[in-house]
Amino acid sequence: MTTATGTPKLNKTYSWVSGTLGILVTGVVFVVPFIFIFLTAAKSRQEASLLQFSWPTEWALWENLVEVIQTRDYILITAFINSTIITVGSVALMVIVSALVGYVLQRRRTRWNGLISFLVLAGLIVPPAVVPTIWVMQALGIYKTLHGLIFIEVAFGMAFCILMFRAFVATIPRELDEAAIMDGAGPIRLFFQVIFPLLRSVIVTVIVVQAVFVFNDFQNPLYFLPGDQGATVQLTLYNFQSQFSTSWNLLFMDILLITVPMLLMYIFFNRQIVAGMTSGAVKG
Repeated sequence: MTTATGTPKLNKTYSWVSGTLGILVTGVVFVVPFIFIFLTAAKSRQEASLLQFSWPTEWALWENLVEVIQTRDYILITAFINSTIITVGSVALMVIVSALVGYVLQRRRTRWNGLISFLVLAGLIVPPAVVPTIWVMQALGIYKTLHGLIFIEVAFGMAFCILMFRAFVATIPRELDEAAIMDGAGPIRLFFQVIFPLLRSVIVTVIVVQAVFVFNDFQNPLYFLPGDQGATVQLTLYNFQSQFSTSWNLLFMDILLITVPMLLMYIFFNRQIVAGMTSGAVKG
């Protein structure tokens, strides 16, 4: 009896200790750096240059915010517009195309499935080649354009999305397809009116994960969309750095402005992300 009653108490204590430890580790890894960014963004230039984790002696949060927005003729606003267009366009294409490909790969078994699956996995493993990609974009006339970068983001992110949709489609009974076909639904109507609405949880997951990735992407805009007219939010970090000096207060204010939108998006859709990531693994 002592062992039977003692085991639940031990498990409960272990769960409490592990949960508390997880919260502390999360706080150290994520919350503490964010607090440091906020405090540094609220300091004057001289005090921020010390890079100390301390309370500002003189709050300059609003002044730094205004200066960051007004830098280089409000380039940050242009960058936010460009990043929003690229993010929305890329994620929309990724969701539609990847859902179609994932559905076809899961439902139709052909001799090409193995090759296509290999190419999808290669998209996750093989690193992109920058110079040949630039040559191709120049030949197509899409280099240094927003839609050209959208195609690049879609190409680099679609492999992950296809795997997500394919795993989730496996949890949908085939009887739904058969019933829709018996009712006279064609392939397009079958997918968009029957299957696509059932993919809501994984769609939310793909939207949030890829939106964060595309919005925070630094490498691809740097290589494939140079110039002030195509500036994205990540490239505005160069505005406050030079060879000999760095305005740390303005740099961290810029980082804060860039981080907050995606952070809020992730917090609001946290449950949907977990549900979409685990549904295919649990049911499939």
